[in-house]
Parts: sequence; C-alpha cells; structure tokens
Amino acid sequence: MRIPVVDTRGIALMPCTPAKARHLLKSGNARPKRNKLGLFYVQLSYEQEPDNQSLVAGIDPGSKFEGVSVVGTKDTVINLMVEAPDHVKGAVEARRTMRRARRQRKWRRPKRFHNRLNRTQRIPPSTRSRWEAKARIVAHLRTILPFTDVAVEDVQAVTRKGKGGTWNGSFSPVQVGKEHLYQLLREMGLTLHLREGWQTKELREQHGLKKTKSKSKQSFESHAVDSWVLAASISGAEHPTCTRLWYMVPAILHRRQLHRLQASKGGVRKPYGGTRSLGVKRGTLVEHKKYGRCTVGGVDRKRNTISLHEYRTNTRLTQAAKVETCRVLTWLSWRSWLIRGKHTSSKGKGSPLPSPNEGTPVSSPG
Repeated sequence: MRIPVVDTRGIALMPCTPAKARHLLKSGNARPKRNKLGLFYVQLSYEQEPDNQSLVAGIDPGSKFEGVSVVGTKDTVINLMVEAPDHVKGAVEARRTMRRARRQRKWRRPKRFHNRLNRTQRIPPSTRSRWEAKARIVAHLRTILPFTDVAVEDVQAVTRKGKGGTWNGSFSPVQVGKEHLYQLLREMGLTLHLREGWQTKELREQHGLKKTKSKSKQSFESHAVDSWVLAASISGAEHPTCTRLWYMVPAILHRRQLHRLQASKGGVRKPYGGTRSLGVKRGTLVEHKKYGRCTVGGVDRKRNTISLHEYRTNTRLTQAAKVETCRVLTWLSWRSWLIRGKHTSSKGKGSPLPSPNEGTPVSSPG
C-alpha cells in the first residue's frame, strides 16, 4: 500500500512508500494530513512539478457494500470497502408522513401546487444518494491521487419485454442511478471504462483470485477484489501487491426537526436533529481525556453538554461531556479504519510480509 502525496499547492503527486513518507516527516519536508474520507496522506512543504505515471481507479457497485481500488502499472495504491448509504428512503418516508400530518391540522396552510416537482425530470432521493456517494468518494480520492481513468462494473437492470419494446429499461433505479454516476465521472474529466459482470469474473480467473460469498466480510476478497481486477485490466498490473483495505462508513446527519415524533415521559417532546452541538459540527473527531478519540453526537441543552460516540461502532459513550474537555481534531464525512491484509513485493508474489495492527481511526491532522 502506498501513501498519497501532495505538494504545498495541494497538487496530487505520485504516492510513495511508507518508508519514504516517514523520512519526509522526520526531515521536516512534509506534514501529516487527513482528507474527508479519513485517509492519511502527506503534504510537502515545497512545490514540485508532477511527474505522474498511469493510475486507474476501479469501482465495484453494490447494494450494501462497495469496493474501490486505485492501482498502478505494478503496485496497488489503495483498497476501500465502503458501506452504501441506505437511510435516505426511510428518512424521506418519515418526512412525508410528518408533512401529511401537519396538513390535517386546522392551523396548517393547505398545500400549494405551483412549488411541487410534478412533470420535472428528477432522480429519487434514495437512488441519488446511493450513486452520488460513489462519485464523492472518487472526487475525494482525486484530490490526493493523480488517476485519470476509472473502470466501473456495469451492473445490469432487470428488464422484460413489453408492448413498446423493453420494459423497465428507462425508469429502473439501477439504470437511472448508474447513468447518473457515469455522467458525473465524465464531468470530472475522467476516462470511463465499463465492464460487465461476466467480464469481471473472467478477470478474477485470469489473475488467480477468488471472491468470497460473504458480502459483509471485511476483507479484500469480498468486494475490493472486483474493484482491483477492474482497475488492473486498464493499468496492466499483474497481481495485487497489497490486500489491506480501509473500511469506510458514511457519516449520517439527521435533518433538524421541531421535536421528536414520539413524546417522552410526561408528554415532553424533545428537540431532535440538526448538524451542530454547542458550536461543534456533529461527527467531528475529538480527543477526550477519559474516552480518547471519539466523535461528537447530540446535545443536552439543559445541562449544556454533548454526547460522545465510539469511533468504529458509533456506540454512545456519554451524554455529559463538556465542550471545553474535548480537543477538536477534524471533521470527517466517512469513518474509516485499516483492516489487516497481506503485503507482497511488486517484483513477484513472494512471501507475505507481516501487516501492522488494525489502524487507529485517525491521527492528529496537520
């Protein structure tokens, strides 16, 4: 696995080895940084003209989990396993239910039709959030990795014949979503390469790789193996030099509501939602003396305290933390951590090198 590098202007350069990154940090020629994906990279303290080689990103879309890899001509740069956002559909349904309930009350104004989205071309919110999440990950990766091509597995929508020809070909969520993703990738200036599912299987067999049937297993063989072979089919890599991967979970911010849907004991309806807790954005990574590194959750306005959550599991640790006792590190759009894997030489398969411990969430940003 390689370490992304950018110069002092923020221009992405070719990634380096971990040993080279440590040398740059010790010599004072670079400083550690983290992007919104929670991925570590180094920023040089001087300008440098880029002399970039060919890097290709591969995307394996999925309903629950997705694989993303960036591969060079020989070395594997990075592997990601990402949880797909699936909370939007339920949130939209709850919003619709509350809106209808408000309209039944006497004090609520009647609905107006001139500000509705009837007869307008739009993508459903759940489909849009799912497929635009892939585009956002690619956009964040491009800020630290200079890849110019992207290979995507072209998932096929289920279709059947109808009176006018093909049914379900134009309004299927899969069909509409993937076309939206392809348009976003082309607008980024990337060269798009599409591969079908049977081609991905053939590529795995050519490289002697196997895919596990357990889709939720946090390993290279679950989803990253497909994204790797997709990228390697364009870059020309022969075998994966690193099977360690970053597991990523998107941050979920709840829309602000006047109060909770269900009243608590005593008929009290507590306020709910929002993006900030006593001036700190929810999801921010902080350092606490007692709980260590954790993320910021909700707020208790009566006690003037915030809640802290465990980084990986998002389990609530406390509701009585003071803002003054927390040292703000950074805000992340995704929570990510490193999963164990094998590291082999790019010159040959050889024997696997010992992998480090599963990475801590993030270090203090520069």
